[in-house]
Amino acid sequence: MSKFAAGAMLVCLAVTATASAQASFDSELADIQQRWAVANYQITVPKEKVQVLEALSSDAHRFSQAHPDRAEPLIWEGIVLSTCAGAKGGIGALGLAKKSRAALEAALKIDDKALDGSAYTSLGVLYSKVPGFPLGFGDDNKAQDLLVKALTINPFGIDPNYFYAQYLCDHDECRDARRYLERALQAPPRPGRELADEGRHREVVELLARVH
Repeated sequence: MSKFAAGAMLVCLAVTATASAQASFDSELADIQQRWAVANYQITVPKEKVQVLEALSSDAHRFSQAHPDRAEPLIWEGIVLSTCAGAKGGIGALGLAKKSRAALEAALKIDDKALDGSAYTSLGVLYSKVPGFPLGFGDDNKAQDLLVKALTINPFGIDPNYFYAQYLCDHDECRDARRYLERALQAPPRPGRELADEGRHREVVELLARVH
């Protein structure tokens, strides 16, 4: 075999290995996203929801540990932890919220535009929902800054528009929230995220009814 042929074969093998690794990464990410959507939108028993989210957070953490150079696993680890905190409630939720914040901030340092700026959206929601000092780290001004950054990156996405509208309604600015909710209703579908889109769409409609 010539040196050229051998080199070409090595390049081909490297490309194949890279494609296989990316396919495996995408599959694991999609699995976490789907399991989160089921837990968030289909499991209604609080105790069961917390148990499922706790198990998912462990898997999401292993995923992020296996890919320390990628922002996407950290983003989803943060999302799962944040959702688990909301489902759990009480004092125990604050520890989960802090872990979520750490994961999301780590993701921003790697790639703040990963998953269309989802780290900004999720971090903004955390700062909006967590109690402020001295109980927690909540900060309304910081929340708004983060949510606006998310909209700058993904102006027509369903999540950033919904959560910014929610933030405005929480601060008695529901009239201003309407245009973001209407934009969220027109958001393009996310392939593979049908269950999440359906659930978020319901939330948009419910909040829009409150606004009206």
